[in-house]
Amino acid sequence: MSDIAKCKDNKCPSRLMCYRFTAPASEFWQSYCNFNREEDANNCNMFWGNKYENILNQLKDIVNGKED
Repeated sequence: MSDIAKCKDNKCPSRLMCYRFTAPASEFWQSYCNFNREEDANNCNMFWGNKYENILNQLKDIVNGKED
């Protein structure tokens, strides 16, 4: 589950590379947002690359005392 506003832009050219689109949704409660991407833009100013998912998981492990 992701505690972020997920993106609903199914036509965004960068959607499969953006964590806001690809993050797993909560089955109980999830917020979605239209981030107002310009029609001819590759992504919006709220683009969050998928590489950040790995960083977030590492930070969660550190906070929970699971350092490598």
